Amino acid sequence: TSRFVYDNKAVITCTYMALRHLPFNTLMEIKIDALENIVMSGASVLEAPDALKNVENYYNEIDRPHTLIRLLRSTAKSPTNKLQIVATTTFLFDESLHEEPKIVHEMWDNNMHLMKFSKSIEKNKSYSFSIIAASISSAHHPDPLNEAERLVIFGKLEGKQRLLNRHHEAWNNLWQSRIEIDGDDSVQQQINSMIYHLYAFNREGSKLSSSPMGLSGLGYNGHVFWDTELWMYPALLLLQPNIAKNMIEYRFNRLEAAKQNAFSKGFKGAMFPWESAESGVEETPVWALSGPFEHHISACVAIAAWNYFCVTQDTTWLKEKGWQILEATAEFWTSRVGKDSQGKHHINNVVAADEWAENVNDNAFTNAAAKKNLEYAIKAAKILKQTYKPIWETIANTLVFEKMPDGSTKEHATYKGETIKQADVNLLAYPLGVITNKEQIEKDLTFYTQRVPHVGTPSMTQATFATLYARLQQPTKAYYWLKDAYEHNLNPPFSVIAETKGGTNPYFATAAGGIIQSLLMGFGGLEITTQGILQNAPSLPTKWKKMTLVGIGKDKKNYEIK
Repeated sequence: TSRFVYDNKAVITCTYMALRHLPFNTLMEIKIDALENIVMSGASVLEAPDALKNVENYYNEIDRPHTLIRLLRSTAKSPTNKLQIVATTTFLFDESLHEEPKIVHEMWDNNMHLMKFSKSIEKNKSYSFSIIAASISSAHHPDPLNEAERLVIFGKLEGKQRLLNRHHEAWNNLWQSRIEIDGDDSVQQQINSMIYHLYAFNREGSKLSSSPMGLSGLGYNGHVFWDTELWMYPALLLLQPNIAKNMIEYRFNRLEAAKQNAFSKGFKGAMFPWESAESGVEETPVWALSGPFEHHISACVAIAAWNYFCVTQDTTWLKEKGWQILEATAEFWTSRVGKDSQGKHHINNVVAADEWAENVNDNAFTNAAAKKNLEYAIKAAKILKQTYKPIWETIANTLVFEKMPDGSTKEHATYKGETIKQADVNLLAYPLGVITNKEQIEKDLTFYTQRVPHVGTPSMTQATFATLYARLQQPTKAYYWLKDAYEHNLNPPFSVIAETKGGTNPYFATAAGGIIQSLLMGFGGLEITTQGILQNAPSLPTKWKKMTLVGIGKDKKNYEIK
C-alpha cells in the first residue's frame, strides 16, 4: 500500500496484491479522498517491456445480461521466442453503483494501450475503484491468450469483496504456522519478514521450486540450486509440508533429465544439474565450473526426498516417488567414486560446497552428502522391502574424511587453511549429522568461523554457525551469529535481505531459509528423524523470554520453549 497527497487536492491510496488463492491474478485498489471539488481520471495501462517481441494489443467488450465486461489485453513473444506471454485487465467498480462510468480505449503505440474513465468527486467525499488483472504464459497453459481473459472475467464476476475475503483467508491459513519470540521485537520482525517471503515465493500445488532470489527479481536467472534443498526446503518442510512438497515434486518430475545428464558424463543413475529450470537440464553458464563439477547437488536432492518422508511419514509417496530419487542418486555415486588400494573410496575432481575450492578431491561436504544419500537409500529400501546393492553400504562406510594438524576436519584433500566462501565442513554436523561428537563440532566451528571473511560470503553460512552453537547449548554465541547472518545485509525501506553484507541484490531467500532453520533446529532443538519430528534440548538467548514454534509439521504441533 502506498499513500500520497496530490497538490493539496486529494489523498490517493493504492493497494496492490498478488491474490494468494488465484495464482495468475492480481488486484489493485485505488481510493481517492477529495480535499476539494475535483475531476479525476483513472486509467488501466498495459505496456509491454522492450525485451518482448511481436507485441499485439486488443480491446474487447463482452456484453452479458446485467453486465458489460471490458477487457484490455496484450500478448507478446518472450525474448527467445519460446513462450507466448499474455496480460489482461478490467475495471472493478463499486457493486452498489448501478451505473459504471463511460470507458474510453486509447491505443498509444505498438507497445502500449489503455482504457480510462473520468469521475467528479465532491470535496470531503471519497471514491474507490479497482483493477483485476491476469498474467499467464504458454509455460502455464496451452492457450494463454484466451485463458488470461477467462481469469479476468472470473475475478470480475467474483467481485472485489469475495476476492479479498478468499485472499485474506488463504494468508491467515498460512500464518497458522509461524515463530513467535517474546522479548526481542527486532528479531521477531525480521523473522516474520523471512517467513513471509518464503511463503510468498512458493505456492501449494504448483509442482515448482524456488530460486535463491525467489520471485523478487532476475537474480541467478530464477534457476533452482542447492539453495532450495539445503536451505529453504527444510524450513518450509516443518512450517508448510504441502508447500515443501512442490520442491521435491519439481525434482521428481525432472528425474529423467537428471538420468540423461549422468549418461552424458559417463555415469550411472541420476546426476541433477547444478542450475535447473523448466526442462531439468543443466543451465549453468559454461564459464562456471559448478555445472559439470558441483556434484553434491544430487545428494542434496536425495536428502530432501528422504526428509519429506520423515516429516510426513508418507510411505506411499516414498514408494512411488522418493525411492526412485534415492535409488537413482545412490547409483550415481557408485559410478562417481574411485577406490584406492586400501579399499577406501574417494570422490575426486569436484567443486566443493565452498565454491572457492574448485576441482578438488575428497571435499568434506560432497563426501558426507554422498554418504547420507547412500545411507538413506538403504533405509528406504528396507522400509519398502526393496533390494539394494551391498556396494552402497561399502561406499558409505569407506568414504574418506581427513583432518587438519590441529584435529579439525579438513575441507578437502589439499586444503591448507585458506579463506572460504561459505559453510562446508560445518554442514557435516548440521544438517548431515555425519559428525556428532560435540568436541569435534566445536573444534570445527572454532577453525572455520575464523576462515569466513566479514564481507563477500553468503549469509546462510552465519546461519549455520548460529544453528550449531545453539545445538551445543551456547546461546550467546548462537545469538551473535544469528544477528550477523542478516543485520548488515538489510536494505531499506523494507529490510530486504541481500546475499552478502552491503549487497544490493533482491531478496535472498536462501538466507531466510537458513536463518529460520537456526530457530527451528537450533534454538528450538527440533530434529527430522525416521520417527518424524522430535525435539532435543532447546536453548534460548538470555534476552528472549520465550519462543513458540506454532503449527509445525503435518500435525501442526506447537512447541513452547522458555
